[in-house]
Amino acid sequence: MDDDFFSSRFVHRDATRDPHITRIVCDHRERGAGVIRAFSEMNRVEVQVAHLAIGDYLVDDLFVFERKTLVDLSASIKDARLFRQACRLAGDARRAAIILEGTAIDLGQSAMRREAIQGALVTITLMLGLPVLRARNAGETARLMIYAAHQARAWSTGAIARRVRRPKGKRRAQLHMLQGLCGVGPERAKRLLDEFGSVESVLAASMEDLRTVDGIGLTTAQAIRWVVSEKPAHYGCTALLPGEAKNGRGCFIESDYSQTNAAGTKQANR
Repeated sequence: MDDDFFSSRFVHRDATRDPHITRIVCDHRERGAGVIRAFSEMNRVEVQVAHLAIGDYLVDDLFVFERKTLVDLSASIKDARLFRQACRLAGDARRAAIILEGTAIDLGQSAMRREAIQGALVTITLMLGLPVLRARNAGETARLMIYAAHQARAWSTGAIARRVRRPKGKRRAQLHMLQGLCGVGPERAKRLLDEFGSVESVLAASMEDLRTVDGIGLTTAQAIRWVVSEKPAHYGCTALLPGEAKNGRGCFIESDYSQTNAAGTKQANR
C-alpha cells in the first residue's frame, strides 16, 4: 500500500475539519439500500447524498466503492454493465473497490452459472486490479467502508503497528536494513555486508563497486543507487514578482461530485 497516497490526501485536507469524523457521499440511487440508514446510526460519521459520476459511495474523498448485491452482480454480468463500471472505477485517481453484498441464498436466485461469475471476478481483480470485498448485509457494507477510512487514517500517521520481531544484535539489524533495498534478499544482504563491512559503506558504494559482489548485477546495482542517491536540495526563498502571492502549505478543493471525469459518466440504469 502506498503510504504517500494517504499521507498527501490527509495533509491537504481543510485544517478546520475534525480529522476523526468520516465523511461519506452516497449516490442518490442508494437511498433505499439500507446502507445510509446504517451510517446514520454510527458515531462520528457525516453523510451527504448527491449524484456521483463514479461509484456508489465516496469515503473521505479517498475511496470509491461500488456496491452490488449478488443478484445485481449476475444481472450486470449479463448486460455487461459490470465491466463498464469496473473500467471506470479502475481509471479513477482515488482508490476503488467493489463490495459484493449478500449470501449464497441470494446467489442461488440468479440462475447464473458459477463459472461465469468466477470469470467475471478474475477479470475485475486480476486484469483491472480492483479489490472485491464481501459483506453479508447493508450494515456490514457500511462497516467495511468505515474500517477503510480508519485504516487510511492510521496509515497516514504511521500508527499501524508492525507485528514483526525486531532483529536482535548488530549484524542482524544490519542485514535487516540491507534487505530493505531493492532486489536485496537475505543472501545478497550477507554478501554485501561481508564485502563492505557496514551498512554505511554499502550505501556509499558506487555502482561499479556494488557489481563486484557476487549476485549483484547491473539492474540491482542501479536500483540500489537509485534508492540511496539524492540530488542536493536548494533551500532559501526567492523574491516574488509583483502581483504574485505566496502559496500556503496545502489546500482543500471542494469536489463537484456531479461533474464527470474523463473516464465517463455513471449510467442511470444500474
